[in-house]
Amino acid sequence: MTEQAQTLAENARSIEAVDPLTGQRARTRRGSQGFWALVWRRFRQNRLSMAALFIVILIIAFVLGAGLISEHVTGVTPTKNNLAMKLSAPGENGYILGSDGNGRDVLTRLAYGGRASLMIATLSMLTILAIGVILGSLSGFFGGKIDTVIMRAVDMLLSIPTLPLLILLASFYRPGPALLAVFVASVSWAGISRLIRGEVLRLRHQEFIQAARLLGSSNSRIIFRHIMPNVVQIIVVWASLAIPGLILTEAALSYLGVGVLPPTPSWGNMLQDSKQYIRTNWTLVFIPGFMIYITALCTYLVGMGLRDATDPRLGGR
Repeated sequence: MTEQAQTLAENARSIEAVDPLTGQRARTRRGSQGFWALVWRRFRQNRLSMAALFIVILIIAFVLGAGLISEHVTGVTPTKNNLAMKLSAPGENGYILGSDGNGRDVLTRLAYGGRASLMIATLSMLTILAIGVILGSLSGFFGGKIDTVIMRAVDMLLSIPTLPLLILLASFYRPGPALLAVFVASVSWAGISRLIRGEVLRLRHQEFIQAARLLGSSNSRIIFRHIMPNVVQIIVVWASLAIPGLILTEAALSYLGVGVLPPTPSWGNMLQDSKQYIRTNWTLVFIPGFMIYITALCTYLVGMGLRDATDPRLGGR
């Protein structure tokens, strides 16, 4: 039994996996850096995803530079209005992208609105991962009653329409951006939880987990040192594919008036404010709508490229 434990321990320290693209064997723990370098090389071969990544970087730089745009480009804050110059067309009266119905600069509000929208999507994604990964790992690793309780909660949550539930919660509490992100995450973690549970169920019977048990590793050590590094790939891909949906969710809630509330701008409430001017000043609707569209599309393309790069069999390469 001692020799078997030693053999399994060696396997746990140097688990090898065959790379589906090169056919070479690589260490999964010590060679993780090599794996992600290989993923990056595959990702760069996807020109569409690379172009989408470039656009996403530009959008992030644009919203992070909202303060610089306000100070050095437009010279106004997102809430400063000038009713004498309201509904200016792009390029008119010194407004690069025009002004809205209250005379506020659209470019400034677009930058600050994007900051709010992306912040909510990112916070929602991180909160969903925190809840879903923890519960999914506990469910898959321990099984039994813990698994039953968590999975029944997942089934119940998946059976409830998400958007009506979010509208109901937001209408009662009128949340700010941070609380809105928590609301979105509280009803959206079931999918990743079930995904992580399935992967943990597969991993917990692997040889290296048995080796860790024979060496006296605690359950927490097994989960965080042996199982979690093997599900990072799934988490990264899921997160990149989930962000577009979260951006659209925030936009929908703000458009319906239960998300980010004025005067704080977001792309969603910019759409809501400008819908009455669609016939006379269509750019007020087009500009924030286009930013929502291009951000969600490019983020989704980046996620698809990342998915294909981590598993070349899905990308046909």
